[in-house]
Amino acid sequence: MSDQLFGSDEVGGGGAGPGAGAPLAVRMRPRTLGDLVGQEHLLAEGSTLRTAIETGEPHSMVLYGPPGTGKTTIARIVATAADGAFEEESAVNAGRAEVRAMLGRAEERRRAGRRTVFFLDEIHRFNKAQQDALLPAVEDGLVTLIGATTENPYFEVNSALLSRAQIYELRGLDDQAVIDLLRRALSDPERGIADPPAVDDDALAMLAARAGGDARSALGALERAATTAGPGGHVDLAAAEDALQKRAVLYDKGGDRHYDYISAWIKATRNSDVDASVYYLAAMLAGGEDPRFIARRMVIFASEDVGNAAPQALAIATAAGQAVDRVGLPECRINLAQAAVYLALAPKSNASYEALLAAEEHVRRNGAAEPPTAIRDGHYPGAKELGRGVGYRYPHDEPGGVSDQRTLPEALGDTRFYEPTDRGFEAELTERLKRLRARRGQGPAE
Repeated sequence: MSDQLFGSDEVGGGGAGPGAGAPLAVRMRPRTLGDLVGQEHLLAEGSTLRTAIETGEPHSMVLYGPPGTGKTTIARIVATAADGAFEEESAVNAGRAEVRAMLGRAEERRRAGRRTVFFLDEIHRFNKAQQDALLPAVEDGLVTLIGATTENPYFEVNSALLSRAQIYELRGLDDQAVIDLLRRALSDPERGIADPPAVDDDALAMLAARAGGDARSALGALERAATTAGPGGHVDLAAAEDALQKRAVLYDKGGDRHYDYISAWIKATRNSDVDASVYYLAAMLAGGEDPRFIARRMVIFASEDVGNAAPQALAIATAAGQAVDRVGLPECRINLAQAAVYLALAPKSNASYEALLAAEEHVRRNGAAEPPTAIRDGHYPGAKELGRGVGYRYPHDEPGGVSDQRTLPEALGDTRFYEPTDRGFEAELTERLKRLRARRGQGPAE
C-alpha cells in the first residue's frame, strides 16, 4: 500500500480527507487530540502516549481494545504528529511479501533521513513467521510499528515483538461519549449528516446504550436511520431500533473474552448470584461458545466450589454435560441453564479442594510417607513375611463399620487436611467426622 494517509506521501500533507461517499464513521473520525472522545486513561496530560503525540516522537506500540473505540484514529493521530511517512496495511490482506516491500521503502527513506510509521491493523491475524519478519525492523528503529487488535495481544502477538512495543488497552466508550459523537455528526454539515432529520433524545440514548461502547456501530445505525427518515424527517425510538437491529454479541472464543466470560460465570456462581450466572451463560452461548466447554467448567465447579455441601451438584453437572452431547444446541442450553441455577443456589464449600491442596503441599515438602504395614498390599507371595497386610482389621466386622486401626502414616502424626464447613450437607459431615476421628484416637468426641 502507498504510504499516503491524506492524499500525500507526507503525513498530514494537506490532501483531502474522506470523500462524501465514505461511511459516516469514517468521515467523523477525529483528526486531532482535541477531537478525540474517551480514552482519558491513556491520553491524560503528561501521559506517555500523549507526550509521544505532542512531541512527534512516537514509539512502537500495540493498541488493544474492542471495535469502535479509536484504535485506528489514535494510530492516525500519532502518525500525523510524527515527522515521517506513513504506511498502512491490514493483516487480513497483507503477507510477508507486502511487509518486505514496505521495509524496502523504509530503508530508502532512512537513507534519506526520513522516518517510517507502519500501522498494521488486526495484527493478531499475522502468524508467527509474519510477526517475526517485523522484529529486526522494529528493534533497530527502521520502522515505528503501531499494531491494532481486538484480541488480547498477550495471547495473539509474539512475546519477542511485544517486548519491543508498548501495549495500550483502549476501553469501550461510555454512553455519554457515544451520544456526544452522534450529536456531533448531526451538527457538522461538512463531515456529518447533511440536512439531518430531527432525532429524539431517547433514540440517541438507545443507540449509545446498544452500541456497547462501539462508536462505529452507533454512527452506522444513525446514518441508516437518517437515510431512511430523509431530510427534514424524524427519527424516533422505533426508527432507531429498526436501524440498529440486533447487535452482534462481541465475543471471541479463542481470546480474552472467552476467558473473561467464563471467569465471570464462575465467580458469579461461586457467589450464589443466580441472575448473574444465567446472564453470563446466555452471553457465552450467544457468542458461539462451545457448550461442551461450559459443561466441563460446570463439572469442575461442582467439586471445586460446591463439593460436599451439596453432593448432588456433581451428578447434576455431569448430567448436563451428557445432555450437551446427546441433545446438542439449541436445546441443550436449557440443560445448562438448569445446572447453572442449581450450582448458583447450592450451598458452597471448597473444603474438599482445600484438603487436596494441603495434602499435595505436604507431599511436595516431605515426600510420600509409607502407609502402615497392616494396610499395605499383602496378596503376593512373600508379602506376609515382610509384614504386609498382617494385622489388618476389616472395618465391616467392627462395631459401626469403623475400625480404630491407624491408616494415616505414622510420620504424619495427627495431621489433618480436610475440615468441612457448616454449610449444607457438610454440616452433617462435620459431626460424623468428629466421631470418626475420636474413634481413631485423633481427637475428642464433641
